[in-house]
Amino acid sequence: MVSWEQPVFQPILLRRTGAIIAGSLLVLTAVYAFQRPFREYPGVEYEHFPLPPDYKEPGEWTFARLMYPPVGRYYGGFEFNGSWREGGSNWTMDYPRSDRHISAALRRLTRVHARSVEQPVDLDTGDVYDWPWLYGVEVGHWDLTGEQAKAMREYLLRGGFFMCDDFHGAIEWDVFQASMKKVFPDRPIVDISNSDPIFHTLYDLEQRYQVPGALYLETGLTYEKGETGKVPHWRGIYDDYGRLIVVMCHNMDLGDSWEHAVNPQYPARFSDLGIRIGMNYIIYSMTH
Repeated sequence: MVSWEQPVFQPILLRRTGAIIAGSLLVLTAVYAFQRPFREYPGVEYEHFPLPPDYKEPGEWTFARLMYPPVGRYYGGFEFNGSWREGGSNWTMDYPRSDRHISAALRRLTRVHARSVEQPVDLDTGDVYDWPWLYGVEVGHWDLTGEQAKAMREYLLRGGFFMCDDFHGAIEWDVFQASMKKVFPDRPIVDISNSDPIFHTLYDLEQRYQVPGALYLETGLTYEKGETGKVPHWRGIYDDYGRLIVVMCHNMDLGDSWEHAVNPQYPARFSDLGIRIGMNYIIYSMTH
């Protein structure tokens, strides 16, 4: 029997290792070269938000935000006549302040060097595969096309992870499901059990409570959209290997809890839990 230490095998092993490394570098270089450059869009709440001084520096992880067409032409009672691809639509709620706060939290609370700025992602462009984490806000207003749903499905089955948040009540749940059924017609949406690893990846979060949006500061209520918005739900979709690939924070607004983490009027207990849930979901997505 010939051992791996013998000279006859060393050149072959070295050549194979070198080829693998070179090939990997070529793939990584190609991916980096074709990633779309960072671009800001006008948001519903913010325009010309200050850029961090290190915004051009790459990171180990990037907060990718889903761009999507809205279900109607109206937002907050006002008619929206522009293109959702140019911002100012539902997908820009809390953007970019929320994104940058959670990225800064990831840097501070873990050893993951997150990029300081977000990446808006359009499913129609094909660059979603460059970003293993994807976040969608106000998905009670989205309306994915068939092609976008197909792209989302491929992205998730290839290892991507999608978190959605800030949708409330029965009507918005129905709107959300209409598009999610296009993505996965046969995969059930289930409540995530307290024992699931996603609640214990970084923080133990068996004891959770409803995280409200900034509307709480005006109403004093932790819920929105009437009776059907009162109960918070942590739900998800699993792949064939038991991995969560879609997670839903229904009847909650974690985006606001990140956005207002430095707002002294917004209760710290809501931001504390919202950020911890975000950390767990992010770390889970990179380790499962």
